[in-house]
Amino acid sequence: MHHPQAASRDDAAQAASDILVRLRARAPRVHCITNGVAQSFTANVLLAAGCVPSMTLSAEEIGSFVASAQALLVNLGTFDAERREATAIALQAATTNKVPWVLDPVFVDRSEPRGAFARELIVRRPAVVRMNHAEFSALAHAAPSRDSTMSYARSNRIVVAVSGETDLITDGQRMASIANGHPLMSKVTAMGCAGSAVLAACLAVEADALRAATAGLAIIGVAGELAAERSSGPGSFAVAIIDALHGLDAATLIARARIN
Repeated sequence: MHHPQAASRDDAAQAASDILVRLRARAPRVHCITNGVAQSFTANVLLAAGCVPSMTLSAEEIGSFVASAQALLVNLGTFDAERREATAIALQAATTNKVPWVLDPVFVDRSEPRGAFARELIVRRPAVVRMNHAEFSALAHAAPSRDSTMSYARSNRIVVAVSGETDLITDGQRMASIANGHPLMSKVTAMGCAGSAVLAACLAVEADALRAATAGLAIIGVAGELAAERSSGPGSFAVAIIDALHGLDAATLIARARIN
């Protein structure tokens, strides 16, 4: 008989692998509002994961793109008027068509206007807010910990995913942690943005936002570990992680996912 904690880890890894299988089978459309330097890499990561990315920012057409998508990413990496207008239209379409969306509040710790905009978006109830430690501290006015992340998620009625050496994911009641990943992931531009896109893709096939977020971060983390094993530095790693995502299967994800 498994120790209860071991059984929990096994169940979480199995759930993540099931979501990966559904991604491959359903090939969901994921629309991304993201920063200029991230678009190409993010699109290639989504394609490697088995999804269909779109990136248009045009006010004339973004509403129809989001309406026909299965998930939306709003990334604040490039904080310009075009993206702010696109975000307003996209969120209206997402709300009308019940498209789940992820907010990635990039660099809100460096710019108060950006932080204020992120707070306005959080009121719109994204399914998941994915951020790093500095971004969480800027929005929550607290250092990230199990208690502070749970409190912030609960008060805003969202799932919070805080990435770091160990990722923390919570809906205010449940908590998961993931210890997958590799230091080279921090040396490639747009890696975090692409990871948030994979998380959004998981929302397209899994209604439980905490399970979807956990699966998305486990998938990108395990792919990062596999890529590092065949890389000599950041340049080769950026290519290898796309290959690793493309080749990642359910059995490998179950074997390597470190979810508690």
